[in-house]
Amino acid sequence: MCMKKIFGLLSLLSCGHLLIAQQKIDSNYANPYYLQRMEYFNQVPKQHNNIVFLGNSITERGKWQDLLPGMKVINRGIGGDNTFGVLGRLDGILAEKPARIYLLIGINDLGRGLPIAVIIHNYQRIIARIKQLSPKTKVYIQSVLPLNEAVLPYAYLKGKNVKVQELNVAIQQVVQEHHLTYINLHEVFADEQGELKKELTEDGIHLKPMAYVEWVKYLKAKKFI
Repeated sequence: MCMKKIFGLLSLLSCGHLLIAQQKIDSNYANPYYLQRMEYFNQVPKQHNNIVFLGNSITERGKWQDLLPGMKVINRGIGGDNTFGVLGRLDGILAEKPARIYLLIGINDLGRGLPIAVIIHNYQRIIARIKQLSPKTKVYIQSVLPLNEAVLPYAYLKGKNVKVQELNVAIQQVVQEHHLTYINLHEVFADEQGELKKELTEDGIHLKPMAYVEWVKYLKAKKFI
């Protein structure tokens, strides 16, 4: 996916790669698993006025239909996805005119070293696209979850908690700018040190099944759903 400009800092290098301050940016997203998930999404029956949970593997692993019985909930999480991937598949989601979208995306962008300016520009594009194609959709932006360094086996994510905090601050600014709803999941998932609670994860990034129960309890308690 090529972009002409990002905050005036980016020059187009090639489709799939961008240059920012002499740093090559990997904007690819259409890996085999992504394409398999998209093939599946394209084949399932279409639903209008639904509730969409949109994001990466953290969203994909949630059994949202079980946790929210009686609601028209669909899971549009794809493991490994990033903000470029969300942009690449957003039109298909918006064609169904969802009532609500709960977005959680960005950790994989940070994992591949994307500058926060690039990620936030993509957030701006996502929001603009929703307003253009499905203006009645209510958008909920969820904070990127913290990591737990003690049990995290993935070297590419080591030391990223500071960036997670910086990204969430920037996301909140975007949310305020567009008068959307920001959901601070750190209130339920972060420990006193600001890391993902050890009892809620096995690998420092993904959540145990019971964590999703707490997630939905939090959404209901805060009247986000």
